[in-house]
Amino acid sequence: MLLIPNDCSRVVSGRGGSLIMILVTLFVLAGVSQLQAQTPARSLKIAVLDFGKTTFAREAAEKFSVNLKLENGIEIPDRDQARAAARGASYAGALNMSLNEARDLGAALGCDFFVLGDAQALRRSPSAGPVYFEAYASIFLVSARTGRLITWERPSLRAASAAAAEHSLLVELAGAPLKNRILVSTRRAEENERAERAIIFDGEIPIIEEAPDDDKVAAAEGLRLPKPYRHLVPAYPETAAAAEAEAVVDVLVDLESSGEVTRAEVVRWAGFGLDQATLETVRKLHFFPAMREGVAIPIRVLLRYNFRKPPP
Repeated sequence: MLLIPNDCSRVVSGRGGSLIMILVTLFVLAGVSQLQAQTPARSLKIAVLDFGKTTFAREAAEKFSVNLKLENGIEIPDRDQARAAARGASYAGALNMSLNEARDLGAALGCDFFVLGDAQALRRSPSAGPVYFEAYASIFLVSARTGRLITWERPSLRAASAAAAEHSLLVELAGAPLKNRILVSTRRAEENERAERAIIFDGEIPIIEEAPDDDKVAAAEGLRLPKPYRHLVPAYPETAAAAEAEAVVDVLVDLESSGEVTRAEVVRWAGFGLDQATLETVRKLHFFPAMREGVAIPIRVLLRYNFRKPPP
């Protein structure tokens, strides 16, 4: 507690009084600075869920969790409790989630961020070359507050035996480079979310009508839904091909009255480069505008893209 002598509470005047006030002000500021310096920064709580049901998958998640826990300012909740909370939220290991699903899981875990993953060791038989084993871990960092996928990693190691490949992957998961990339993404996401909250608090959020899911419902409301001039298909990126990923990506798109895209947000993410490929495609779209009683209006639409592995 900072104590100020009673003498300082009386009104003072003149040169001596001004000097006293300056000294008191400096004393107060010095005390506040000292208290702030002694106040530790709030720890970030990051829950790490299992990377699968196999012994190796759980060992991989544990190795990654211990690595994060070594960092100052990071708190890793008890993994048994996190596992139970995830089951209570009906989470079954999906890596393709909507923002609402991710927020619900984050609320159940009671954390700032959480990590989902999948780790396996597979035998590969290429058409050319010797048989080898691949051990990989798909690691997804998700914001519990927004439900967004912040970043993803997929370290993959090859070896002549499964045991050697698994060992190499575990070393990678315990290494500083992977941990540092995850933590940098975490801190950046925390700063971005803080800035977004400030904008929402200080600014006015424009209200835009959401399009109904069905043309008949829209017609009954006197609304003609927007139509793209041409349909564009997002590329299936090599990063997704390496993971043999199949997923659904949903994007919420704001269209102005001219039919141009003004905003696009992924509301069901998939990682592996699929989200970015989808956003790049959506931003290239041009629409015949939505119409109500012959007047073009701005509108919000949901676009869904289904990704499947291309045939070999």
